[in-house]
Formats: sequence, C-alpha cells, structure tokens
Amino acid sequence: MNSIRLALHEFRFDQKVFWRNPASVFFTALLPVIFLLIFATIFGNDEIESLGNIPTTTYYIPAIITLALVSATFVSLAINLTVAREAGLLKRVRGTPLPRWVFIGGRVGNALVISLVMLAAISVIGKVLYGAPIPWSNLPAILVTLVVGAASFCCLGIALTAVIPSRDAASPITNVIVLPLYFLSGIFIPENEIPDQVLAIAGFFPIRPLFEAFFSSYDPASTGGGFEWANLLVVAAWGLAGLILAIRYFRWTPRH
Repeated sequence: MNSIRLALHEFRFDQKVFWRNPASVFFTALLPVIFLLIFATIFGNDEIESLGNIPTTTYYIPAIITLALVSATFVSLAINLTVAREAGLLKRVRGTPLPRWVFIGGRVGNALVISLVMLAAISVIGKVLYGAPIPWSNLPAILVTLVVGAASFCCLGIALTAVIPSRDAASPITNVIVLPLYFLSGIFIPENEIPDQVLAIAGFFPIRPLFEAFFSSYDPASTGGGFEWANLLVVAAWGLAGLILAIRYFRWTPRH
C-alpha cells in the first residue's frame, strides 16, 4: 500500500472516529449552529450602520463560520493530539511503519473536511432561516479563505500541543486562548459595539483577520471578488510560524 492509499485510509478512519463520537460532533459541528441560532434570534432585527446597514444575521454568518473553522482545526487538533500523546498512542504510531506525515495528514484532512461541511451548513441555515444571501459570485474567495485559514490553524493547533502538559490541561488551555479572542475579534459581539482600539489589538492575532476575510466574502457591498489579501497574509504568517514551531517542538512521547 503506497503512501497516498495509506493517507486516504487514515483520513477515512479519522472521519469515522469523529462522526461516531457524540461529544466531538456536538462541540465541533452542532455548537456553532446553536450559537448562530441564538445570536440571530437575539440580534436578527438589528442593522449595523457602521458596516453599511448590513443585517446582523448576515454579519453572524461569517462570524460563526470563523468560529466553526477554528473549532474544527485549532481546538480539535490541540486537544485530540494531546490526548493521543498522553495515552501513548502517538508513541506507538511512531514505532510502526506508518509514515508520521500520514498520521498527521489524516487528522489535518479530517479538520479540513469538517470545516468545509460547516461552511456549507451555516451558509444554508442562514439562507433558509434568515434570508442571508449566499454570495456565489465570491465563492473562490470563500474557498481560498477556508483553505488558508484551515491550514494555518491546523499548524497552530499542532504547535500548541508542545506547551500543553497533560490531557486534563488540553481543553482549558485551548479555551482560554480562543474564547477571549472570539469576544475581542467581533465573533460573539458585533464589532460596532467594540472599541476601535480593541479591534486593532485583535487584528494582530489570527482570528480577527480570518473573520474579516470571511466577512468581506459575504458582505453584499464587497468588491474585488471578496478577497482580503492583507488579512489572509496575516493568517498565513501565523500559520507559517505555527508550522515552524510544530516541526521543532512537537512531541510523540507522553510528558508523564
């Protein structure tokens, strides 16, 4: 069996493990949808004047897509790889003929597919329930943003495992990183309610630029095909830094 077939086999296995795990499906796939329903119900009749009177429901579509992507990549990989490491699974995998990149590639491929599924599901829900338009003309920009964001946050999630000391600390550490950034980046709170100085600070971190790139693709008033190259460059730079750290510090053996 060549490496490509091994990678596809590992990807199918990771897909089965994910969809058969109720906790993973709920926190990664269903929770973003619940957030969308809550925020759209509470703020659905409002318009954001600073963004050209865009309906709040349209605003929250790219916001929740950003949340779903970060959850499926950064959060999921950081937690699951740490748990596998501390359980000795990574050590056993390292001792088999299975190439390391195949094992990691299966997890990354699973995260990419889940991100794509969540993008489609949230867009359809927004269209059916709230009349939020699906920007078919900006589909190339949406897909490019998805790929750049997912790849970058996968690298960051793998890199984060190097500083997580135990399986019990995996979830608290990842959440203490992403939850404040969700609020500061305009994911949970419309950005017109957030001071400009706070948004400027959030712009140095990858979640805010990823959201702005998605928002530009979903904004009916956007131009240039919805591409936000400056924001994508920031996200890609974070991803490159994560890749370098992951290559240097990723551990296959348990800390304890």
